[in-house]
Amino acid sequence: MFDYCLFDLDGTLTDPREGITKSVQYALQAFGIEEPDLKKLEPFIGPPLKDSFMEFYGFTGEEAERAIAVYRERFAPVGIFENQVYPGIPQMLERLYRRGTRLAVASSKPIGFVKQILAHFDIEKYFDVVVGSELDGTRGTKEEVVEEALGRLGILTMPVTERHVRCAMTGDRKFDIQGARACGLTSVGVRFGFAEEGELEEAGAEYIAETVAGLAEFLLRKA
Repeated sequence: MFDYCLFDLDGTLTDPREGITKSVQYALQAFGIEEPDLKKLEPFIGPPLKDSFMEFYGFTGEEAERAIAVYRERFAPVGIFENQVYPGIPQMLERLYRRGTRLAVASSKPIGFVKQILAHFDIEKYFDVVVGSELDGTRGTKEEVVEEALGRLGILTMPVTERHVRCAMTGDRKFDIQGARACGLTSVGVRFGFAEEGELEEAGAEYIAETVAGLAEFLLRKA
């Protein structure tokens, strides 16, 4: 099996759909934009919020920063808990942990929120390393997040060919796959998250798990 497994958070370990989309809806309202269909806001789950506000609603960089501040007015006290861990994830993490795999979270979400969510679901105990972005926008790309996690795991200097065999990065969006590939890791996509049809394949995912059970089987049985 893999010696090191890195995981995205949103859409991979937990389903944050309600909290994120309602908080985005709240932020848009502050700009006079009414979006009653929360389904249309699901593309915000995964990538950095600033990029999403600029891409999907044409915000300038400054407007996006203001929108993020409003978003956090709702997300920090309420939205963060409108979330649920995917069934089977705690059991999978425990099995990997007991087998001696070193686990890490590599998320684009601000680190404070990441740690709070992991503690809320009582799964932080399985992770040696937890990396997220900073509230000031530092470490904003998935590649930067993954690279930081590898550094903290002490394997950033490992030859890329060896790293690819021993380390996997799992996520539900193209950004996770791109980050894994840029850092020389085996890229694993999950279908139960928020990727659009064909997104993971187009990004170059080397393995795609349809279910949590399928993901666990691959990570635990890979030779």
